[in-house]
Amino acid sequence: MKMITAIVNKDDAGNVCHALTEAGFSFTKLATTGGFLMSGNTTLLIGTEDDRVDAVIETMRSKCCRRTEIVPATASYGMNMASSYPLEVTTGGAIIFVTDVVRFEKL
Repeated sequence: MKMITAIVNKDDAGNVCHALTEAGFSFTKLATTGGFLMSGNTTLLIGTEDDRVDAVIETMRSKCCRRTEIVPATASYGMNMASSYPLEVTTGGAIIFVTDVVRFEKL
């Protein structure tokens, strides 16, 4: 058995959750916040059999997409002077971790 931990961009989370449910996968959904942009994410915890891991990842891949956003960035010039300028960053998609499950019990 495997545990898939997937951190999904908030803009993709609804479509991913719907697709996983339609494909018959169960998951636990957690609201999380990313550290870099301090933006909302959804973390999904998905327990599945070893032979279904690729199906989970492909289902998620079909609903996640990377996109470019312009966000304000702050650069400090010393002496307490700061200036904001736009910064282009890539967002979206998902970060996926697959780990072995040593023991599983459903109570």
